Amino acid sequence: MRRTILNSLLLGLISLSGSYAMADAADSVEARNKAAIVSSFDAWGGGTGGPFELLADDATWTIVGRSVVSKTYPSREAFMSEVIRPFNARMRGGLKPAIRNIYADGNTVIVFFDARGTALDGKPYENTYSWFLKMDDGRITEAFAFFDSIEFNDYWRRVAPKKS
Repeated sequence: MRRTILNSLLLGLISLSGSYAMADAADSVEARNKAAIVSSFDAWGGGTGGPFELLADDATWTIVGRSVVSKTYPSREAFMSEVIRPFNARMRGGLKPAIRNIYADGNTVIVFFDARGTALDGKPYENTYSWFLKMDDGRITEAFAFFDSIEFNDYWRRVAPKKS
């Protein structure tokens, strides 16, 4: 009886230590992913980089809703050539993000932020975004983006991209 109780306690301790190790690993992945996104937003704000540099080549990016660019882009290049480069070609200067909050859960980072800049026509562009970013080994592999499509559509239709 005494041996059975000791064995049960020993198994319980082993099980608990394994749970703590798994929790530490999950916390570490979440902390690393969150830090990578914060760092990329800092670079974006400073004009030296941005979160799109973290996109895996085969990452999918889905813009949810009814904006003129809403759909799923099957690769980094598709998203960059159809949305980001034409968007930036309509801006006078770079878009500046300001994170309101950021969350990490497992391999997903959620960023809630505002972004503002000046369009080529001199009018401000301001929008609020929520991005759900699935990450693997420091790279974004899947993204879902939510934003005010009325503001975006007005900007997209009002401002012609500068020719490069």
